[in-house]
Amino acid sequence: MNIAHRGASGYAPENTFAAYFLALKMKADYLEIDVQMSRDGELVLIHDKTVERTTDGNGLVSEKTLHELKELDAGGWFSGEFKNERIPTLPEVFATFRTKVGFLIELKYPSLYPGIEEKLARTLESFRLAESDKIIVQSFDEKAVQRIKKRLPKISVGVLVKYNIWGISSAKLKDISAYATYVNPNRRLITKKLVKRIHKNGMKVTPYAVYRKKTIQSFYNLGVDGIICDYPDLVAENQKAR
Repeated sequence: MNIAHRGASGYAPENTFAAYFLALKMKADYLEIDVQMSRDGELVLIHDKTVERTTDGNGLVSEKTLHELKELDAGGWFSGEFKNERIPTLPEVFATFRTKVGFLIELKYPSLYPGIEEKLARTLESFRLAESDKIIVQSFDEKAVQRIKKRLPKISVGVLVKYNIWGISSAKLKDISAYATYVNPNRRLITKKLVKRIHKNGMKVTPYAVYRKKTIQSFYNLGVDGIICDYPDLVAENQKAR
């Protein structure tokens, strides 16, 4: 799977329509998107807890209304070409792309947003995506992943794993396999042995976030099921060559 990390974020401002449209042109199979919630309960797509890095504003996402978030320029920081790109909402993105591409949806900081799993579930249901095989929901927060799986048992879910020097234990893989379809580790954790262990536990693996063509080739040779990449054109080139 060619999974565009926050859209084609190597070429356009992350988590914007510009990055998503470009990812489709680059033959992405999935858009990886980061979901948080505004102060008034709307699902918005932005990575950080605060808006400083990717907009011209400041402060916490959770303390701003949708109207306040929509007033921010989410593209000018990347380049003048993208000035006045706006923070998208999840319904806006589903309305535009749901028939064109799959979605790898990351719940960001779910402990900050009580009820975000239910809000996501209702949004998926309203767009008739609650049973879609083109939807994967993931998070570093295993409890949040378990809650969404319990609420929507027919969708695929995944657990993100940060880099650590100990890797992922067999006990942890077994625990995750009880409810998840995917284990998505930091790219520095990926080895042939880990890929085999994940597959042996009946799960798939899509490492994040990959930036180099040589790494893409290496990971495919190791047997990963997909790659979460800022440059989906590089993944598409590799797919075409195989």
